[in-house]
Amino acid sequence: MHSVELLPDRATERAVREAWERLARAGLPSLAAHRHPTNRPHLTLATADTLSAETRALLDDALEAALPLPLALDGLVRFRGRRHVLAWAVRPEDALLRLHRSVWRTLRDAPGSGRPNPLHDPGRWVPHITLGRGGDHSRAVPPEPLPLVPGTPPGVLTGRWTGARSYDSLTRTTGRLGPWTG
Repeated sequence: MHSVELLPDRATERAVREAWERLARAGLPSLAAHRHPTNRPHLTLATADTLSAETRALLDDALEAALPLPLALDGLVRFRGRRHVLAWAVRPEDALLRLHRSVWRTLRDAPGSGRPNPLHDPGRWVPHITLGRGGDHSRAVPPEPLPLVPGTPPGVLTGRWTGARSYDSLTRTTGRLGPWTG
């Protein structure tokens, strides 16, 4: 499976990693424990079974035209299912939603890309950056799991989406998409 992911600016990445560390210190599941070199804060836009060279070129064009984009993180969100997930909600601003629809359509329409994940369908997609998976995040979360930014409400952080990548879950490798900031 290949995912198409947006990457935040360095300051936002640091803030997310700080939230991972706060959860870990509180004894809660956290991505701070996931030490693979590809692990970094990201927003998954969509997934596909394969990404052909033609599909990558279309994605490159869409991402090059859209990035950088404003980013706004806004409080905690919990997902329950076969695996509990605690995440930092991403505010679904218009430019982000337009890019998401473009990426979704590109992957949906690409020959050989497989059946799209219905959770990434524009009508169902809940944009977020995962903080922790597994366990039960319904128990007490630290009082301040998210970094506090002076002059903003708790849990709110603004920044920019500055890059994009693909992630291959079989080989556990990433590849550049669109403009690259590292």
